[in-house]
Amino acid sequence: MLEKVPEKFSNSRRRKALLLVLDSVGCGHAPDAAAYGDTGANTLGHILEAFPNLQIPALRELGLSAALALSANETVANSGATFGVMNEAAAGKDTTTGHWEMMGAILEKPFSTFNSFPLDLLDAIEREAGILFIGNLPASGTEILERLGDEHLRTGRPILYTSADSVLQIAAHEEIISVNRLYTICQIARKHADAYRIGRVIARPFTGASGHFQRTAQRHDFSFFPPRTLLNALDEARVPVIGVGKISDIFAASGVSKSHPTASNEEGMQLTQALWNALDHGLLFVNLVDFDMRYGHRRDVAGYAHALETFDRWLGQFLPDVTSEDLLILTADHGNDPTYPGTDHTRERVPLLVRDGLPARSLGIRSTYADVAASLAIYFDLSEWPTGRSFLAQP
Repeated sequence: MLEKVPEKFSNSRRRKALLLVLDSVGCGHAPDAAAYGDTGANTLGHILEAFPNLQIPALRELGLSAALALSANETVANSGATFGVMNEAAAGKDTTTGHWEMMGAILEKPFSTFNSFPLDLLDAIEREAGILFIGNLPASGTEILERLGDEHLRTGRPILYTSADSVLQIAAHEEIISVNRLYTICQIARKHADAYRIGRVIARPFTGASGHFQRTAQRHDFSFFPPRTLLNALDEARVPVIGVGKISDIFAASGVSKSHPTASNEEGMQLTQALWNALDHGLLFVNLVDFDMRYGHRRDVAGYAHALETFDRWLGQFLPDVTSEDLLILTADHGNDPTYPGTDHTRERVPLLVRDGLPARSLGIRSTYADVAASLAIYFDLSEWPTGRSFLAQP
């Protein structure tokens, strides 16, 4: 049954939407969290427990407190905002799975994960790239450099490692293996990794001397090619899709009109403001990765809290640029509770905060991230998207 489109959108000619993904900012363990070993995880909730006076007025104005209460099955006060939470339908708790589902592609079969990669895969990459790896073990990005950075400098061999996510990561010092050469190695690895259903191959350049290694902003993700998503439908309808951060990497550039990679949340926020003010029509799709990469994986609760406050200050001054004719959707792709054991993502619900010019309302607990795709399809006057249920449609 076709969903009824609010008159506001059917009559609107100016269509400008911002989808803002706060990477890893989950809001409470998902109903199936036990299957992932994540019972009790709550990225936002535990940060607020550690920092009860966290200054995030703009997020609260958008309904974040109400979303947290909803996720915890608590009584929700009238917030005056449009808010909800979303469960992930696909199996997994990684960046690619979350973003693809947000754009309407729900993976029926999860990506593969490894503690170490099969020798057949390594041999194929090494033969074609003319290299030999060291490593092939699970580790965090900073830990692996401490363990194998010196050996890499001595031997010139790139470091191969993974994590609980479906990622094959290759690290190399920029003075030993150039960034472009590292990218070439990763492109070769991507080709061979497809047969093993590995979600992402990630280039991890670093610099510095022994004991002081630092990863650089030259990271690049080579993603498994996605199925058809809403981004392709938008592109076919000549609706511009502008990616900020690692959006283009996540979707292997499929359906993305222009890409603006970033080195930090700060750069991402600055670009978002500039691109939004210059945009007349289209979707601005933003990922702010520092919450996950710099603070979640490193279990830095104070750093995560500070990053939320910094983002909130920017958000407060940005919100006046979002008019009643525009659509703003703020959400996340998974959790990464910095108080939880280990250094991996956590299976959580994510907040859904919306400004759409319609009356404030609770959007409830949504069964899939694909509701975002269904809503954007309604907003941009496309055919009804086959997965998800629009939260812009009138009952």
